[in-house]
Amino acid sequence: MSTTVAARPRRPGKTRRRVILGAVVVAVIAAMAWDTTVVEIGHESELAGGFSAATYGSEHFPAIQKSVEQRAVPAAELATAVLEDASAAGQKYGVGDGFGPVVPVTFTGVVGEARSGIYTVAAEGVPEAITIRLQTGPAINGTDLRDATGEISFGEFTNQIEYQNAGASINDAMKEAVLADIDTADLSGRTVTVTGVFKLINPKNWLVTPVRMDVE
Repeated sequence: MSTTVAARPRRPGKTRRRVILGAVVVAVIAAMAWDTTVVEIGHESELAGGFSAATYGSEHFPAIQKSVEQRAVPAAELATAVLEDASAAGQKYGVGDGFGPVVPVTFTGVVGEARSGIYTVAAEGVPEAITIRLQTGPAINGTDLRDATGEISFGEFTNQIEYQNAGASINDAMKEAVLADIDTADLSGRTVTVTGVFKLINPKNWLVTPVRMDVE
């Protein structure tokens, strides 16, 4: 006597669900790709807040320059105040309560030797106890220009990277407006008149970032 075993019928519903699920996943990925915008650094729509590293500096440097020029203290006067009481001088003339206020200064002096784009300057009326150094690039370091007015704060930006990029953008705008037409590689022995800012950390060593510079 032979026994016949009936084949179990396939369940088309399970296969169909897999096909439908796969199609949904593909559709979702396609929709995400369609709705995604690739943004390059410096593009106008770089962030939701509208920050653009390419334009921020040129938009804000003129106001910073004007503010610094209006408040700049003659170096001889500032030197006397700093040597007497650096903390009091920083509070009187500077901006910012953090690690060293940013102080505006103006001076005329003879340029000395350079090291990596930074020159020493023997400024009129400033005692030898104080060394003045002047940034001329090509690299402009620090965020002194960004912090010079006290009107640009971290809260305006999305994150620390954007805040740092704002400072770099302002430095670049200064280079274009102030240093582009100056032969900064050949300043030794020349007389310069400078208005700029520096962070008052070491009262006997000022690293000045210019907002205006004239060479005789």
